[in-house]
Amino acid sequence: MVLLMIFTSFSQGTFIKGGVIDAVSLQPIQDVSITIESTKQAVYTDASGVFMFSAKVPLGEQILRISKVGYTTKRYPIIVNENETVSIFDMTLERAVSDIQELFTISLSDDELDSDTSEFDNISGLLVSSLDVFQRTAAFEFSPSFFKMRGLDSNNSTVLINGIKMNKFYNGRPQWSNWGGLNDVMRNRELSAGLSPSSYNFGGILGSVNITMRPSQVKSGGRLTYSSSNRSYTNRLMTTYSSGLQKSGWAYMLSIARRWGNEGYQDGTSYNANSFFGSVENVINEKHSLGITGIYTPSRRGKSSPNTQEVYDLKGIKYNEYWGWQQGEKRNARIKEVVEPVLMFNHYWNLNNQAALNTNIAYQFGSIGNSRLDYNGTDLINGIPEGGGANPSPAYYQKLPSYFERNFPDDLEFAYGAQKQFLKDGQINWDHLYEANSLNALKGGNAIYALYEDRVDDRQLTLNTILNWELNDHIIWNASINYRNLKSENFAQVIDLFGASSYLDIDGFATNSDDAQNDLLNPNRMVNEGDRFKYNFNFLAREINTYIQTQFRYAKVDFYIAVGVNNTQYRRDGIYKNGGFPDYSFGKGKTLTFTGFGVKGGLTYKPISKHIIDVNASYTTRPPTLQNTYSNARENNSIVPNISEEKTATVDASYILRLPFVKAKLTGYYTKIANANTISFFFADGIGGDNAVFVQEILQGIETNHLGGELGIEAQVTQTIKLKGVASVGQFTYANNPNLFLTTEANDASKQAGFIDGFKDFGKSYLKNYKLAAGPHRAYSIGFEYRDPEYWWFGATANMFTNTYIDVSPLTRSLNFTTDFDGNPFNDYDEDLAAELLKQEQFDDYMVINLVGGKSWKVGNKYIGFFASVNNILDKVYKTGGFEQGRNANYRQLRDDNALETPVFDSKYWYGRGTTYFMNLYVRF
Repeated sequence: MVLLMIFTSFSQGTFIKGGVIDAVSLQPIQDVSITIESTKQAVYTDASGVFMFSAKVPLGEQILRISKVGYTTKRYPIIVNENETVSIFDMTLERAVSDIQELFTISLSDDELDSDTSEFDNISGLLVSSLDVFQRTAAFEFSPSFFKMRGLDSNNSTVLINGIKMNKFYNGRPQWSNWGGLNDVMRNRELSAGLSPSSYNFGGILGSVNITMRPSQVKSGGRLTYSSSNRSYTNRLMTTYSSGLQKSGWAYMLSIARRWGNEGYQDGTSYNANSFFGSVENVINEKHSLGITGIYTPSRRGKSSPNTQEVYDLKGIKYNEYWGWQQGEKRNARIKEVVEPVLMFNHYWNLNNQAALNTNIAYQFGSIGNSRLDYNGTDLINGIPEGGGANPSPAYYQKLPSYFERNFPDDLEFAYGAQKQFLKDGQINWDHLYEANSLNALKGGNAIYALYEDRVDDRQLTLNTILNWELNDHIIWNASINYRNLKSENFAQVIDLFGASSYLDIDGFATNSDDAQNDLLNPNRMVNEGDRFKYNFNFLAREINTYIQTQFRYAKVDFYIAVGVNNTQYRRDGIYKNGGFPDYSFGKGKTLTFTGFGVKGGLTYKPISKHIIDVNASYTTRPPTLQNTYSNARENNSIVPNISEEKTATVDASYILRLPFVKAKLTGYYTKIANANTISFFFADGIGGDNAVFVQEILQGIETNHLGGELGIEAQVTQTIKLKGVASVGQFTYANNPNLFLTTEANDASKQAGFIDGFKDFGKSYLKNYKLAAGPHRAYSIGFEYRDPEYWWFGATANMFTNTYIDVSPLTRSLNFTTDFDGNPFNDYDEDLAAELLKQEQFDDYMVINLVGGKSWKVGNKYIGFFASVNNILDKVYKTGGFEQGRNANYRQLRDDNALETPVFDSKYWYGRGTTYFMNLYVRF
C-alpha cells in the first residue's frame, strides 16, 4: 500500500521534461543548461540530451532558457498545469553564433566605438550583446555607416563591468579602448535593451550592459586566436586561459593580446595596442565569494582627418593630412594614446536562496593624450612676442587650388601650381619643421614649431553595492547605491621641439604682454620637452546615485517600475592664471550642484505565448557632462549661461511574434530631449560685420525630437537556411530655436566685433526642423545565412542607407548672418539666395553588400575555427557624415565663397571605407 501511494503521488506530480538537439546535425547535446527563468531553477541535459524538472515546478506560463558554451542561447515559452507533464523534446540549439559575434565585436570596438567625435559615436558595443535580429544587424551591418540607434549618442546607454559603471564624467560615454582586445573574457554579458529593467542600475534610454568577468563562472580551458585585417590594424594575437572553479574554491582567468599595424585603411594610421587581464576569485563558501580583477590595455593609434570635397577629389578617400615622411617612415602628428589601468575588488554575498548582495570597489587611473602640431612659437623682441610659422597642414586652405582661384582669378597658374604640388606630395614636411627651428636657434631664438599633446590624467574611485531579491515567485526587487569621485588633471605637454632647446610659453596672437601670458604667475616662461604649458587645470567631480526597481511577473502580464535619484557636483580649479582672463582663471572655481531623477515603467502583455505586446515609458533629468558645462575650461572658470539639468522623455511600444520558424519584432518610439547644451571651437570670419575672431560657440537649451520605427524579422525556412530582414525608419530633428552665445578673449578684435568682456549673446539660432547629424535616419537590410551539417556556414547581406544629413552651423542660422557691422541688415541681402545657402545638405543614398563565412572542426578535445568577412564588396564610395565649417559666419562671406566653383571653406566630410576584410583563426582547448 505504501509503494502504491508513493507511485500514485509521483504519477500525479507536475513535471517538465524534454530534450535538446543540434539544429544542423540533429544529434543530442549533453550538458546544456535548462533554466526556468521565473525561479532560476536549473538542470543539465544528460548524454541523450534529455532533462527533467520534478520539484517545485511553477505553474502557468513559463520561459525555459537553454544555453551552452559555443551555442546560441534560446528561450522557449511553455504552459505548466498542475499535476500534468509538459513534454518539449527536439528543442534545437545553433552552433558558433558567439564566434560570429566575436568576429564583428573586435572590428567595432577598435574603430567606431573608439572615436573622438560624436559624429562617429554609436552603441554597437552594447548591441553585440543581444540576440535580437534588429540589434545584431544594427551592430554588425549598420555600424560602418556610423548608424545611431534612434538618432541618439552612446551617452544614453550605460556600460558596466562587474557591476561598475564605466561611462566617463567628461562626455558620458564609455572609453571602449579601456578594455580593447579582451574579447575572450568579455563573452558573459547581460543586456537590458532600451528601457527594459536592469538588475544593476537604472540604465539609459538606450539600455545598459553588464560585462561579467568572474573566473568562477567561466568553463576551464584556453583559446589562442590570430586575426588579420585591413581596417584599423593588420594583425591581432590573443591568448586566454581560465582555470574554472577548482575544488579548493579558487578560480583564475588570464588574457594577453596584441594588435598592431603600420597602417589601417586610411593612410598613415598606425596602430599599436597591448592588452593584459588577470582575475582571481575565491569562492569561500556557498554564501561568500571575493574577486580581484586587473585590466591594463595601453593603446596608441594614428588618427585620420575629415576633408573637404576638393581634397577628396584630388587625393581620394584614403587621404589623411595628419602624416608625412620622416627618415623613410610615415609619422602621424595626431596620435591618440590611452593608458588607463583599472583595478576592481568584488564581493558576492548570497544572503539566502532569494537574495544576493554584490559590493564593488574600483580604482581607475592613467592618462589619455591627443597630440598635435603647434606653429605659433615666438621670441620676445623688446618685450613683444614676434615670430610664428606657417600652418604645417598640407591641406591648409591657403595651400589648395581653390584659394588661388579665389584670390587670383585672372591668373590660374598659381592654382595649377598648388594643385600640382598637392598631388605630388600633400603631406606634412617634417624636415621643414626641423630646419625652421634650427635656423631660428642660430639667431638665438626659440622653437617655432613644436609637437605637443592635450593630456587628461584621471584618477577615479568608484564604490557601489547592488541588491537583487526575489521576494516570491512573482516579485523581484532590485536596488543599488553608487558613489564616484574623480580628479582630472588637464594640461598641454611638450613632446618634441624638433631640435630646438626651448619654447616660449605665451599666446602669440595676443596684442599686449599681459594678455599673452598663459600663466601670469610665471611670465615669459621657457619650457622644454616633457614640461606642461599653454593651460593647466583640474576638474573635480563627485556623483552619488541610487535606484530602486520592482518587477512583477505573472502568467499573462509582466510589469515593472523603477525610480532613480542622482546628485552630481563639478568644480574647476585653475593652476595657471591666464593673461586673457586674470580675474577668473586661477584658483578654485564655483562648485556646481545638479540633482537629477528618473522614473520608468513598462508592461509586457502575453495574451498567448507566441504573441507579446511590450510598452515602456520614462522621464529623466540628468546633469550636463563636464564637456558641456564650462564654456572654455582651458582658459577660465566660466560656466555655460543658464546651465541646468537635461530632460528626456521617451516611450516605445513593441509587438513580438515568436513562432517555431519565424521571429519578428515591430517597435515604434518617440523621444524628446530638452535643455541640452553643446560647445564648439572655431575661427570665424564675419562676426559683427567683417571681423575675424577665434570663438567658443555655446548652443544652450537645445530640444530635439526622435521619432521612428524598427522592424526585425528572421525565418528558418529550412534546417540549413535562415532569412532575415531589418528596417529602421526615423526622423531626428531640432525641435526649437536654442540660444546662441559666443565667448572669446577680451581684446581689441573682440571689442570691435561687439563682445563685452569676451562675451556676446546672439539670441536665437533658428534651427527648428533642421535634421540632426545622426548618421543615416533610415537603414534597411536583407540577408540570408546557410549552415551546413558539416559545420561550415556562409552569409550575405545587402544594406541600404538613406536620409543622412550634414551637421549645420548654428552661427549662420543666427541674426549675425543677416547683420552688418552697424547692427543693421545687409543692404544687399537676398532672401531667396540666403534660403538656398542655408539649405541643409542631404547625402546620396547608397547600398553596401557584405559577405561572411567560416568553418569549424573538432580535433580530439580541441576546436579549430576559421571565420572571414568582406565588407563593402562592391567598393561603394559614400559619405557617412560631415559638418559645415563656421568660418563663413555671415551672408556676404558665405555668398561670396559659394559663388566659386570650389568654395574655399567648404564643408568637411567623412567617407566610409571601401572594400575591407577581416579574417580570424582560433584554437580552443
